[in-house]
Amino acid sequence: MRGARKAAAVVPDVRASLGAMLFRRVAGPDGPATRARIHGTPGPRWFVSGRPIRVVHGDAAMFVGGLGALLLQSLHPLAMAAVAAHSGYRGDPWGRLQRTSAFLAVTTYGTVDDAQAAVAAVRGIHAKVRGTTPDGRPYHAADPHLLGWVHAAETECFLRAHERYGCAPLDRAGYDAYVADTARVAEALGVIDPPRDRRELPARLAGYRPELRATPDARSAARFLLLEPPLPLPVRPLYGILAANAVTLLPSWARSLLRLPRIAAVEDVTVRPAGQLLTRTIRWAMNTPDVS
Repeated sequence: MRGARKAAAVVPDVRASLGAMLFRRVAGPDGPATRARIHGTPGPRWFVSGRPIRVVHGDAAMFVGGLGALLLQSLHPLAMAAVAAHSGYRGDPWGRLQRTSAFLAVTTYGTVDDAQAAVAAVRGIHAKVRGTTPDGRPYHAADPHLLGWVHAAETECFLRAHERYGCAPLDRAGYDAYVADTARVAEALGVIDPPRDRRELPARLAGYRPELRATPDARSAARFLLLEPPLPLPVRPLYGILAANAVTLLPSWARSLLRLPRIAAVEDVTVRPAGQLLTRTIRWAMNTPDVS
């Protein structure tokens, strides 16, 4: 009986430790203070409690969706050139993740004033990011057309990940509302006429198809994200599960461009069940009150 009580007491400690470790990776050392400020500051929000964007962005499925979004976004040569030259994703991958996480949190859950300030900061950065691709084409991160690709790819992957791995998948109307919610943020960032419902997403992505290809920078980014993560060796197998499931989110044409073939039997029997188990474990760990 005493042994059972000790074992039961260990579970919350394991949960809290794992949750805190994951949260530090995603949110950085100032994560608890940032979260307290985002959620605790009084004032009107862009999105009220219960809105689909809050449901999707608050779920552990975002771990899979975020990685899938990076892979898909890399296929636009201009977007990938900007990332390769200006983002520092190789030198500071966790810092980039934490900045992206903070932006999503502020615009999803923060006050209107804080969300607008975050958008203004990102627009200021985009305005300065200019350059030329290796084949001589100019790019500008503030280009509305380029921003439209980044937004559509991100929204598609976040939605598909939540549908597949989310704790409580939404119905069709809910996902339509999610796309409409994300459009509000996209327009604030400078996207012109972003998709407003789920039906528009595949059509919008297809419209970019003639512009997409797997450049050397894109293939290098995929290798880094899938095979060379900056993680200790003991946790790489778990990351491998996350990465494999992120790949399954990609449209077949995107996988072909990145040379990531689909092996249906393996994915359906092993990859997706492992991804669902891992996502449930992350959700269990990060829902602990000790890191809320």
